[in-house]
Amino acid sequence: MNWLTKAIKFGEKIKKVLKKRPSKEDIENSDWTSCCKGPVLKKELEDNLWVCGSCGKHHRISCRQRFDILFGKNAYEILETPIPAEDPLNWVDTKSYKDRLKAARKKTDQNCAVMIARGKVDGIEITAGAINFDFIGGSVGAAEGEAIIYGVQHAIDNQTPYVFFPCGGGQRMFESPIALANMTRTTLAINELKKNNLPYLVCFTDPTAGGITASFAMLGDIHFAEPGCLIAFAGKRVIQATVKEELSADFQTSEFVEKHGFVDRVIQRKDIKKEISTLLSILLKRETELNSEKLNDSSDNIEPLTKAAS
Repeated sequence: MNWLTKAIKFGEKIKKVLKKRPSKEDIENSDWTSCCKGPVLKKELEDNLWVCGSCGKHHRISCRQRFDILFGKNAYEILETPIPAEDPLNWVDTKSYKDRLKAARKKTDQNCAVMIARGKVDGIEITAGAINFDFIGGSVGAAEGEAIIYGVQHAIDNQTPYVFFPCGGGQRMFESPIALANMTRTTLAINELKKNNLPYLVCFTDPTAGGITASFAMLGDIHFAEPGCLIAFAGKRVIQATVKEELSADFQTSEFVEKHGFVDRVIQRKDIKKEISTLLSILLKRETELNSEKLNDSSDNIEPLTKAAS
């Protein structure tokens, strides 16, 4: 047996090994996912709101999972948003845009990347929106723009605060100028919300970048962010090549952005609901059950002091 025959047989063995590797679909359907220390049971992550108990990484979650955390399991109503023409530019690259949409809808069980819901947090009626990164990278096209604007209109019509959880890489390239136009449209919609004196709270999730950051996501009255999430417009490498200097390892993380004044607070996922409830009760001058308990506790503590002072 010469060296060439040996090489061919070795190559065939490698092919057999590679064939046994799990596909993307196998990985998604598995009970396991990967994190800092290797494989982690998805059930363990789910029980901890999809946050790693070892390293604290906040894993990406779907819109429905986000609403479950905010409102309670299935304690909300998903609003049906308008769906415009699917592929006005008849876009085709390695495959057609229509095929990409079909695949994304099958994978996420959503009509577009944005979902709008209404529900209550500690008795306060809220209109909430979220973006699913698994739907074509959370990019914003015409349907997503319509959903965001629909959420704003619902908040105005029902006089509710608007809470949004942005994420994604920006405007959808498959829709080109139509997607870019939605930066302006969503900005104008948020301005209408503010004219009606309704609170607009934004909680950044990983990653939020491009046209999303440059439009509706940065217009909140108050901005939160989950720990370690990317918040950017242009990418780190692009900026580094432009300024010709080394950037810090934490550049464009939520902690870095908070330090430089673009985010008000970085909050653990488990505390977001409580924070939103507290802030909205202050902004709307409403007394929630939680704040009522705090007020009673404060009154008990103050009473001995007032007696002593008198």
